[in-house]
Amino acid sequence: MASFNKITIVGYLGRDPELRYTPQGTAVCNISIATTERRKEPRSGESQDITTWFRVTLWGRQAEVANQYLSKGKQVYIEGRLRQEEYTDRDGAKRTSLVVNATDIQFLGTKADEPGDSYSSQPAQGRRSSNQPEGQPEGPDLEPPSDNDIPF
Repeated sequence: MASFNKITIVGYLGRDPELRYTPQGTAVCNISIATTERRKEPRSGESQDITTWFRVTLWGRQAEVANQYLSKGKQVYIEGRLRQEEYTDRDGAKRTSLVVNATDIQFLGTKADEPGDSYSSQPAQGRRSSNQPEGQPEGPDLEPPSDNDIPF
């Protein structure tokens, strides 16, 4: 049986993108994305936010587009392959880092915040067509979520 490695992240950029080029001229962009989840402490009942950081690498045209349109604080959707890297920090302590090699990126947020573009290295199969209204789920039998279904 074949193996499979895919991660989907929706989070916020922790810093501005960093664009560079390989000696062969391929664009490479590194971004840092934070995701936060709220957990309730079972004993005290207090809520606590837990943030996870991901280092994301984009290649080629995706890298150039991300560098052009993204900046610190922008929300993005990322799909890619996840790997864990170990390194030693300045104090000599062993640390691990979550690294994502992105295969798809979409810019999220309001129209005022974003140019509204998205770029994907994947074919448009399964993605919203340009004539489908925004917010309308794909598929014939799906209903749009009500305000009660949104967790915030």
